[in-house]
Amino acid sequence: MRSSRRPSPEVAGEEALTRHTDYGGERLEEGDLAPTPHEQFARWLDEAARRGVYEPNAMVLGTIGADGVPQSRTVLCRGVDERGFVFYTDRSSRKGRALSAHPVATLLFPWYALHRQVIVTGVVDLVDDAESDAYWDSRPHGSRIAATASRQSQPVDGRDALEARVRAEAERYPAEIPVPRPERWGGYRVAPTRVEFWQGRTSRLHDRLVFSRPAVTDPWRVERLQP
Repeated sequence: MRSSRRPSPEVAGEEALTRHTDYGGERLEEGDLAPTPHEQFARWLDEAARRGVYEPNAMVLGTIGADGVPQSRTVLCRGVDERGFVFYTDRSSRKGRALSAHPVATLLFPWYALHRQVIVTGVVDLVDDAESDAYWDSRPHGSRIAATASRQSQPVDGRDALEARVRAEAERYPAEIPVPRPERWGGYRVAPTRVEFWQGRTSRLHDRLVFSRPAVTDPWRVERLQP
């Protein structure tokens, strides 16, 4: 008689580490690519949204700290055009301090359900105040209150202390009063020098097509990498 007991968490974890999944037959050929990486990215982003990928604009941002140690975290991409990929944050945060020390970054869009990923490498610059203001004003009131109250990445003496700061800001700026953008808060733009489009394939013979250019003013070239 088969046991009805569930496997222990340790066994379940081991199974996850040793499981092999076939990534299917979708392909990415050179002739499929748009003329530029931001146009190809827009195609894949739209498809990810249509096919139900959760938070398709979520990306893993990799930076280098002032101490030379790499860092990563997930943020949301809020704009893409020929100039690059935009995200917003507290510039006094850990990521902001890293970008001040080393204004370069990598971005990874991990669309696991589609067996796809996009990997961006580039140089980073600040988004101007007008663009940062426009995005700030588009955010929900509560998000603006939270961003004003929180000194991102700084220690805090418990959740209660943080929530007290939020309540204080909410009293200063009730719903009918606009919350001004803090000077420390704004956008960054990653201007890519390399963008890899990765499509999973059967037997791990993945398609890897890379747009690259030595500098952001140079033309793009495309090459295929071995999986």
